[in-house]
Amino acid sequence: MSVELLTAQEAAVRLGIKVTTLYDWLGQSDHGLLEIHGQAVTIEYFQSGRRGQGKIQIFESEIKRLRELMRVQPRKAFTRRRPTPAISFPGIVVPLGRPE
Repeated sequence: MSVELLTAQEAAVRLGIKVTTLYDWLGQSDHGLLEIHGQAVTIEYFQSGRRGQGKIQIFESEIKRLRELMRVQPRKAFTRRRPTPAISFPGIVVPLGRPE
C-alpha cells in the first residue's frame, strides 16, 4: 500500500481531469452524491487548516482506486426479440366489431 500523499493538482493530473473537477468531485463525495459509472463513490482525503480550508492531500492508492472505477469495460450488446403480434387485447371484455 502506497503512503505517498498527493496534492490536488497532482491527483487531478493522474486522474486526467481538471483541478476544479476534482474539487467538485470531493464536494459531491462529502454529501454522498458522487457516482462513477452508476456506482456511489466516496473519496477519502485530508484537508489541513483550522476550519478545513487548507491544502487538500489524497493518498496515491485512493487515486489508483478512482482510476479503476473510471475504467470503461466493454459489455456485450443485448439482442432484442422481435415483437410478437398481439392475438388478443388484454383488458377488453366486450366482443369487437360493429354493434348490431
